Amino acid sequence: MSSKTFLSENPSQNPFTTQTELSSASLGGSILSTSDEFFAQAFHLLLREPAKCLKGQFGPNGALFDGWESRRHNPGCDWVIIKLGTTGTINGFDIDTSHFNGNEAPEASVQILHITEGEEPPEANDLRWTEVLPKVPLQPSARHFFTVPETQAVNCVKLNIHPDGGVARFRVYGNVTPIHPKSPSDLFDMAHVFAGGRVVFTSDQHFGVGSNLILPGRGKDMSDGWETKRSRQPGHKDWAIVKLGAAGHLSHIVIDTANFKGNFPQYCEVHAINSNLDIPPHPMSRTPPSTCYPSSEKVAPTTKEDEWTLVLPQVQLGPHREHYFQLENAGNGTFTHVRMTILPDGGVKRLRVFGNKTPTLGEEVPIRGFDNADTSDLVLGNVMVEEGHISLRKIPALSLTPEAFYPFGQVVQSYADITTAPRSVKITPANFGTATKYHKLSLVESSYPSVVNASAGISVYRCQPAEVVKESTGREVTLNALERHPFTNQAFLPMGQDKDKLYLVVVAKNGLDDRPDIDTLRAFAARGDQGIVYNTGVWHQPMTVLDGPMDLACVETQIGNGDAADCEVRDLSGSVERVIVQIM
Repeated sequence: MSSKTFLSENPSQNPFTTQTELSSASLGGSILSTSDEFFAQAFHLLLREPAKCLKGQFGPNGALFDGWESRRHNPGCDWVIIKLGTTGTINGFDIDTSHFNGNEAPEASVQILHITEGEEPPEANDLRWTEVLPKVPLQPSARHFFTVPETQAVNCVKLNIHPDGGVARFRVYGNVTPIHPKSPSDLFDMAHVFAGGRVVFTSDQHFGVGSNLILPGRGKDMSDGWETKRSRQPGHKDWAIVKLGAAGHLSHIVIDTANFKGNFPQYCEVHAINSNLDIPPHPMSRTPPSTCYPSSEKVAPTTKEDEWTLVLPQVQLGPHREHYFQLENAGNGTFTHVRMTILPDGGVKRLRVFGNKTPTLGEEVPIRGFDNADTSDLVLGNVMVEEGHISLRKIPALSLTPEAFYPFGQVVQSYADITTAPRSVKITPANFGTATKYHKLSLVESSYPSVVNASAGISVYRCQPAEVVKESTGREVTLNALERHPFTNQAFLPMGQDKDKLYLVVVAKNGLDDRPDIDTLRAFAARGDQGIVYNTGVWHQPMTVLDGPMDLACVETQIGNGDAADCEVRDLSGSVERVIVQIM
């Protein structure tokens, strides 16, 4: 096999920026065995963060190094066997000798192998090892990038150093063998690295690389997210483009700002596109784009922005939390890429894009109550499947956050860490230091005519659990009615503070015909320690609790004792369109 190699001290010149670091400890990469790690342990090779300089620091065996270092005077070669975080094909390697100067490994070679599940870890002398990178020279304190022809799918790699010495990081780049659900109706994170998602472009990754966005878990600190440098220009924006693991329909998105408390983006918007290009045209690309762009490259704007579909109009983000947003304009389209734009700059920990694969010809998609339905256009997540004169729309109930609920009302809650509260909230000590006060999370409002005898008050609703249907994807509730209060906002505050108990919040904006605009339906799963306030005139489902009886205090303005007709109700039980809310 032939390979190409070059040296670089600039990570933006990495030729593998659109591929996955299969060996990373963040993906579950691990050391199976090594010939020697006397001076520095081999697990350092797989760490995500760049190697640190430990000059002047010593341990019991000698100088400390952030990498793998074996003893001197080896008559053969030293080696380390690595289990990749996931099975995939390999396109190249980064053998990084940062801070090893005078004790670096002078030469290296790489072999690969695939073992089956349950098989014993391979030995160093296993005859099945295949060499993909012949012996190559290494320089002191440098990153060495080696490209190789794409290999078969493997899950084990063996790094050999000749004869001994140190390597700071060993990065194996390639493409994941994707893991997808069997049924095309099942929702899954289509951007996840294990699903085959790849971050193919970032406008800037000064503090944290874009590929972190699709890693498993929520990380440990700001170092393992995507973070751009501070902007100084009005109207600045940054963005990342993710190629999904499969073409499909989109349902909802999760934007996680975990650990970004003072440097999260103010706003965010998301576009999607169906493209056969690895990197579709975008605001800073040429047309057609090349295979890889360093984030610092300055190029002319594209003229094909209209090819992208806006699936999440600009929304506000908050610190240190997962933001759940149902997507718009995505129900009937098939998409291969999403572009997350942050305004003006900042850090995002993870991006999750939930949807379902486009069914292939002949695949069947079961739908409860519609055994004979034509499912050729089925998309789960605010979509419609027609059967005769009856249609079925399913919407996901997403975790309640102040940012996602903002178009419909306010969320009333406290925060264990006050740095994670919305920036607009005034927070002060109270009760001689024994309490923390979150001021005016919502105001009591009303706009009744002055001739009407209306007054604000507090009532209590004792709610029994709703009728739910358990499905393989979770619980489902049929939406039978929506109501609104044209002259007052309305607050519901759980009185138990049991955050493990959920209640359902379904809202919609008013339509042109003074009826609910079904296309704006949004559903939220609210915790027992979260209260909600419906804005005046917002259509909402009557209070629906899910996990046993629940008492909720209601703050509202009423005419008299509430006997007058100041509540409009729309019965949906006989509608030609049925709405099912899915609690994930």
